[in-house]
Amino acid sequence: MSINATLFGEFLVFFIVLSIPIFAVISYKIGKRKSTMPRVLAFVGGCLALFPLFALIFIAVLALKKDLPKNSVYAH
Repeated sequence: MSINATLFGEFLVFFIVLSIPIFAVISYKIGKRKSTMPRVLAFVGGCLALFPLFALIFIAVLALKKDLPKNSVYAH
């Protein structure tokens, strides 16, 4: 049984392309509570999805950040 490297590469590219909007949406949802610039965080999260390990670390650091105060103008 031979291993098809082209098929593996296509699967890897498909996985990365699929993960870009997923990480961007997760970054945006968390960023709305944690920052005044959730769109920028969504963009950074989407860009880091090209390297899934970095994207996971970014999400973890973002999740550990303190929330904005409830009476803040920027809190949604």
